[in-house]
Amino acid sequence: MKKRILLYYKYVNVPVPHEIQGWQQELCSSLGLTGRILLATEGINGTVCGSLHATDAYIQAMNSHELFGGIDFKDSIVNGQHDYFHKLQIQVKPEIVHLGIAPEALTPDNGGQHLTPEQAHQLMEKKPEDLVILDGRNYYEARVGTFKDAITPPVNHFRDFPEYIDNNIEQFKDKEVLMFCTGGIRCERASAYLSAKGVAKKVYQIEGGIHRYVEQFPDGFFRGKNYVFDARITVKVNDDIIGTCDLCATPCDEYTNCRNAKCNKHFISCASCVEKLGNTCSAACLELVNQGLVPERPYRPKIDATTTE
Repeated sequence: MKKRILLYYKYVNVPVPHEIQGWQQELCSSLGLTGRILLATEGINGTVCGSLHATDAYIQAMNSHELFGGIDFKDSIVNGQHDYFHKLQIQVKPEIVHLGIAPEALTPDNGGQHLTPEQAHQLMEKKPEDLVILDGRNYYEARVGTFKDAITPPVNHFRDFPEYIDNNIEQFKDKEVLMFCTGGIRCERASAYLSAKGVAKKVYQIEGGIHRYVEQFPDGFFRGKNYVFDARITVKVNDDIIGTCDLCATPCDEYTNCRNAKCNKHFISCASCVEKLGNTCSAACLELVNQGLVPERPYRPKIDATTTE
């Protein structure tokens, strides 16, 4: 049996997020969905997984709700034998993606102009001299896949993005800036932050993010793998390998986590180094594991994934 993973968001005023939390908990539990949903007064951000029938029912329920109709649900059909999420988490937060700026102080209403994947592709084909392509994700995501010639900020958390913009504002002065992220949600507010600085000639964002772009242009300007936040970790888009093993520097784009649970470092490792170091990130961690001095991270087999299955 196939499963479907839904990725979605909507910026909309949610007067009482805890009421929506209760409704979502009941709805998802009744449909057997797993995943993670974040709620705030500024909207909803979710990734859920379940059977085709269950996810169809979820989409229908969301479209019937007065707040959540018209959401652009991005989906991936996946192998039903795997657990892509270990449980269902529905949380109320100050923001639906953590930029560290109060939602009322920075709204998507002032974000960059939305370009369809076709429009973004045409812009990158023309490649005007003043075009800057800006990755709105964390650096570890960009290490295994990004757009050709994109700037990939050295940030580990989305909340670090405003500081990066502030410290590098000159590179956007009088430029056309094309921003992108996985599904579009981060660019809504990140592009609003850059627009508010008033230095760029124009700020754009790719509608639907990488997900929608690679559906139409799998061999386009995005190269490598798309990083996702479920058990797949990455989804292969094309054959380019743009990452390197953190241990031996050979071309590689396979992420793992250190077997030493106290370390749990998220790193890129080739098969040879995984075998040599017992799926740890260093000789020191391997020694700690071998001596039984630290707890071991539970083994979870890698789930191979492509854009379609």
